Amino acid sequence: MQGYNGLKYLSTIVAVVIRTIYEQKMGTTLKIMAGASSMIAAVANTYWDLVIDWGLLQWHSKNFCLRDKILVPHKSVYFIAMILDVLLRFAWLQSILGFREFFFFHRTAVTAIFACLEILRRGIWNFFRLENEHLNNVGNYRAFKSVPLPFNYNEDDDKDE
Repeated sequence: MQGYNGLKYLSTIVAVVIRTIYEQKMGTTLKIMAGASSMIAAVANTYWDLVIDWGLLQWHSKNFCLRDKILVPHKSVYFIAMILDVLLRFAWLQSILGFREFFFFHRTAVTAIFACLEILRRGIWNFFRLENEHLNNVGNYRAFKSVPLPFNYNEDDDKDE
């Protein structure tokens, strides 16, 4: 599993390097390579988000396309989060594919907007990642109500002083 995670990160690094080279030199071949590598990285990262990190898209779950245990009472929240994750994950592709003419803002403003959208996406990702980790820990009996302190503390000793 760690190898697949490494490949996911490698695909992202390759996409960033190719996009950087494209921004410096421009050219049709580099644009195609940047678009293809970015698309591969986005698909791999989106799959990892939804299936591995969030534990969703389990086809045989009692909650269709989710997982057996969910903490949010409304299932629609999960579907909205999945759609938002996909849309926001692919939103930055506009910078590579050249959709700049559709924006009325300066290029720097568009970059700032997409950076804010990425912050929003990561906030949503954190919520569902934490929920899945909690359910996995409780389900595998790895969660504890309290963690013992690494030292002995006896209240009776304090009363003597």
